[in-house]
Amino acid sequence: MRILVVEDTEDVADAILSHFQRQGHVCEHATTREDAEHFLGLDPFDLVILDLNLPDGSGLDILKQLRAAKNMVPVLVLTARMHVDDKIDALDFGADDYLVKPFDLRELEARARAVSRRQHGVADAVTEIGNLRCNLSARTVDVDAREIELTRREFVLLEAFISNLGRVLDKDDLYSRLYGLTGEAGLNAVEVYVARLRKKLEGADLEIKTLRGLGYQAIKRGI
Repeated sequence: MRILVVEDTEDVADAILSHFQRQGHVCEHATTREDAEHFLGLDPFDLVILDLNLPDGSGLDILKQLRAAKNMVPVLVLTARMHVDDKIDALDFGADDYLVKPFDLRELEARARAVSRRQHGVADAVTEIGNLRCNLSARTVDVDAREIELTRREFVLLEAFISNLGRVLDKDDLYSRLYGLTGEAGLNAVEVYVARLRKKLEGADLEIKTLRGLGYQAIKRGI
């Protein structure tokens, strides 16, 4: 996933970023409302982790702007506020979930996976596409019950294809998922990783098609 973490408390932000980056996710960090709006205007994200108390305004204003613009990116709100009314306000303005500080990073990760799955219409962490079985939570993949070992970036790529089955993903989108906005590799790195993933998934019912000039599309074989 590409995750935008909007959090101005340095130690909290560092812990969140380190945790998700270790899981293979690409993260960007904003410490203010202005920074967050800048990032959101550059590229789409798969998830926004949003603190409500920012030095230049409220995270609720960011949330309201997203939903007013019909941007339905999943938003998981973090706050030190414990009043029920605050939780209701966040949910009414379009938050997908809510977590009160202090929190366990494992719970944050589980909630992040859950809201992301709901966004893509996936009810369970385990996705099956013919003979391919992928557990997004445990980060395991098998084909015909044969375990496939993927690197961190190969799994990020597979997750993107599974979550967007049938949709065309262009190279820029895949590159940002692999390297973020500040990556230094060239776009040809996407081709390299797609080729590696195809080779490892040989015999799987998931086909990754190259659409010249457009990008890549993952489909179930036989469709």
